[in-house]
Amino acid sequence: MDLLNNKAGEGLILDSSEATFMEDVVEESKKQPVIVDFWAPWCGPCKTLGPALEAEVVANSGAVKMVKIDVDQNQSIAQQMRIQSIPAVFAFIDGQPVDGFQGAKSPAEIKEFVQKVIALNPNKNEDDGLDTAIEMAEKMLSEGEHAEALEVYSAIVSEDPKNLKGYSGIIRSHLLLGELDQANDIISGLPNEIKDNPELKPIKAQVELAAQAESYGSVEDLEKIVTAEPENYQASMELALAKNAKGNCDAAIEILLDILKHDLEWNSGEAKAQLLKILDSMNANDPIALKGRRKLSSIIFA
Repeated sequence: MDLLNNKAGEGLILDSSEATFMEDVVEESKKQPVIVDFWAPWCGPCKTLGPALEAEVVANSGAVKMVKIDVDQNQSIAQQMRIQSIPAVFAFIDGQPVDGFQGAKSPAEIKEFVQKVIALNPNKNEDDGLDTAIEMAEKMLSEGEHAEALEVYSAIVSEDPKNLKGYSGIIRSHLLLGELDQANDIISGLPNEIKDNPELKPIKAQVELAAQAESYGSVEDLEKIVTAEPENYQASMELALAKNAKGNCDAAIEILLDILKHDLEWNSGEAKAQLLKILDSMNANDPIALKGRRKLSSIIFA
């Protein structure tokens, strides 16, 4: 068994063989998930998939390990796994293969696969494994990989049916995918033990704001109106809510702040009320929310 010459992946990525397969894969997977990459030097797609898979394993800082098997040198294992073509990838947990795929995959699909494997690990420290999966799902959301994040959050909730962050992530993913009905369905189906938890108040507020924005025009149409009529504060407010529904809360806050700079009590304080709704729908420690509250205070007490 040889460690690959990569300090970042030291101990996480191994070359294995028939002689060490039981130790490297079967026994090791009883401690943490092991992803096995069946490859060969002559396989073109393997040269792309292998490094991408290695990078994703390393990025998860020990939540999963990877073992590489050269099928030319280890034909017996390949036959036992009934591998028909390569690259072929299998995930082992508790000594058994639990998931896998054959053929080339995109970086997003590779990331999604690794996150699902991590989320499915029953041997993880409860906080450790789920927190790692949640961090990765949050990263996916921030990078615009909403469908992939939804898959990971769903796996988290499947593993821990009362996980507040998991449910919140599922709802946010649906909102960012433009699936308001599905988001409402998740809220309606929340387990009784958590449905009234105050930690879910922000995401419920996001759903309410998205429902309100649904009755307005598209971001593009509203931007045209605001450009042509800068003092049309109703259109500006609707644009802010439409942008917020698309996940662009920073822009939404700035638009509403601009209205307040010109008319603090416009429409009986509606712009201020909508701004506070958006700020309340965000994490209290979110830098964008904190900045928005500071600017609002400056306007009010100027």
